[in-house]
Amino acid sequence: MASTSFLGKLHELLSPMIDERSRRLLVGAAALAIGRGGTSEVARETGVSRPTIVAGIKQLAEEQATEAPHSGRVRREGGGRKPKVDTLPGLSEALEKLVEPVTRGDPESPLRWTCKSLRNLADELGAQGYSVSHRLVGELLEQLGYSLQANRKTTEGSSHPDRDAQFNYINERVSSFLASGQPAISVDTKKKELVGDFKNVGRELRPKGEPEKVRIHDFVIPELGKVAPYGVYDIANNEAWVSVGTDHDTAAFAVASIKAWWDTMGKAAYPSAKELLITADCGGSNGYRVRLWKTELQKLATATNLTIQVCHLPPGTSKWNKIEHRLFSFISQNWRGKPLISHEVIVNLIAATKTRTGLVVRSALDTNEYPAGTIVTDQEYDDLRITPAEFHGEWNYAIRPKFVKFVL
Repeated sequence: MASTSFLGKLHELLSPMIDERSRRLLVGAAALAIGRGGTSEVARETGVSRPTIVAGIKQLAEEQATEAPHSGRVRREGGGRKPKVDTLPGLSEALEKLVEPVTRGDPESPLRWTCKSLRNLADELGAQGYSVSHRLVGELLEQLGYSLQANRKTTEGSSHPDRDAQFNYINERVSSFLASGQPAISVDTKKKELVGDFKNVGRELRPKGEPEKVRIHDFVIPELGKVAPYGVYDIANNEAWVSVGTDHDTAAFAVASIKAWWDTMGKAAYPSAKELLITADCGGSNGYRVRLWKTELQKLATATNLTIQVCHLPPGTSKWNKIEHRLFSFISQNWRGKPLISHEVIVNLIAATKTRTGLVVRSALDTNEYPAGTIVTDQEYDDLRITPAEFHGEWNYAIRPKFVKFVL
């Protein structure tokens, strides 16, 4: 009698490498070799069902009797387990109602508001009387033409009725300033960035098999924190300034960045300037509802003796801000795949950003504190020398310098 441990090990080693026919013949031959009680012993040691072993014995006898060459067919025609879709009518329809409950006419589907993982789908189908595995659910979904899909940004949603009119107004104001040689800038805050050896999206050329090693988790390093790059883009000269702030992204920080651009680049480029046009998003630290933004602009107007005109982009149109595709997109390209390990690295990468059209960028670290939650009183706001435009004065306005009194 064959050793049971030997029989089990033999079946374990050969089973992954042979087809169903050969497996039937193997266990059938083993049962015949053992003799009396062989079918039960082979079933116990290999885990193969008794009917399969009996079928193997029968098939072995038939092929030995006929001495005919094997046809290549593993199963007899029509043999094998029937597909679940054939034995469980309505399975495909039930699955589609779970995946797309509204479009498939089942708005009350129990999985309408949950993650439609393969296991969740299999469990819910089981509750409906369809006994299926999550693997079978995956196969059925593939047959039905489903695959994992990410969201695609194509729908803009509702827009302000005067959106196009505001864009035309901004274009007219920018064209007028450029024609008269007065500065026109586009401003915004770039996405905040973690400082440290964190993964940065994109790829960078390196020796094969030597990728830059970065942290697995994106937890803030307390001593490094985050930075908020605030950009000022000079539309006429294709030049930009970026202040890399280490504190809160407030209106005070935004206007301080604009002043840094004026002191460093703007004043030299426009020595006879009388006015400054700022185009900005309608929200964020430079939003049209932010009182501190206008209060700080008043200080800037007085300090520079410039009349500052502001035009805000309509709500929901920040991606059309020129600074987004004239500056920020190129900064992201320049530091792709490079971990932003220090403030110095961030400033240098920003300042090294160039384009074929001649973009020039300068940058500096701003370590000043800009506390959040600064309150502007009604009296302070009423003292502003602000003049709303006739067209959407909440979006378009001018702030004039105040007269400074000298005390002798």
